[in-house]
Amino acid sequence: MKRSSLFFAAALLMLSLAAIPFAPATSEAGKVIKIHNLNKDDPFDNPTGAMVTVFKSLMEAGTNGDIQVQSFPNGQLGKDNEVVTQVKAGVIQSGIHSVGGFASIYPMMGVIDVPFAFPNISATYPVFDGPFGAKLAADIEKKTGLKVLGFGDSGGFFHFTNSKRPIKTPEDMKGLKIRTMGLDTHKAIVSSLGGQPSVIPWAEVYTALQTGVADGQMNPVPIISFAKMNEVQKYLTLSGHLFAPYVWVMNKGFYDNLTPQEKVVLNDAVKSGIIAGRGVARAIEASDKGLAALGKEMQVNALTAEQRIKFRDATLPAVKQIIVEKNGAEGEAMMKAFLEAIDAASK
Repeated sequence: MKRSSLFFAAALLMLSLAAIPFAPATSEAGKVIKIHNLNKDDPFDNPTGAMVTVFKSLMEAGTNGDIQVQSFPNGQLGKDNEVVTQVKAGVIQSGIHSVGGFASIYPMMGVIDVPFAFPNISATYPVFDGPFGAKLAADIEKKTGLKVLGFGDSGGFFHFTNSKRPIKTPEDMKGLKIRTMGLDTHKAIVSSLGGQPSVIPWAEVYTALQTGVADGQMNPVPIISFAKMNEVQKYLTLSGHLFAPYVWVMNKGFYDNLTPQEKVVLNDAVKSGIIAGRGVARAIEASDKGLAALGKEMQVNALTAEQRIKFRDATLPAVKQIIVEKNGAEGEAMMKAFLEAIDAASK
């Protein structure tokens, strides 16, 4: 789908909210879905804000208020890797998790971290919505007991920022302290380029960059923008080296106890929320809240096709080796299925 079409779809979904009557604020006999996400509940600020807002509206309206959705944004319930255990235990019913946080309960999440694997952003949608996404979801459910509702867009491709110098060659990464999630695959990408990976919780990233504990980090443009990293970073390199989706899960016992009609409403609300999140991510990237704004305060450079090949050649062997070492033949097979799905989506 073209960027303009995605923006239109997101805008249409947002406008539709005004026409949908919200369910009553309380429901004594109804069910409650408490949902965790890492960011603000603002549908125009970030992808998870859009996902939760659309989900809540459609869920409550579609069940006539029998199911209420209570959102806990900005990581209010704790660190991402801690909250996923709350979902599993049924303390809360649902969570939208980063791959870094989710890897604490499903270590094989790193199989999707093959660097420079996707040719473009549109190829990511059929991969995670199609047979591979279903295969990954089934394996997650088997090993964690969590119901996977879908895979959301965390903002697009990951790019590097730093406060020291422009990054145009792998050699430019040498010695830079780069904040990563706790995934060994993410750390391997940085270290194979000569950088020093530094695992820092999301809530502490801005301060770490501000104080020099870390020189840089890697995230999609919308996250760089709403996290105001332009205030503490000088250089933005559009590398597009990773796509790391949000993993949207639900307590399986809660899901299984929904009525068939409630499941229909929920599944449709999730799909609509994911579409809205993708549209918002693309719109932010292209708007004056994204690259245009960042470019006013940061030096922005995009890697050329030739430069991307050099970065890929430097990082790919180390990441593939870690995937196989950590996950064995099973992980290698899942990585193979992932790359085959990308190839099919790219034709």
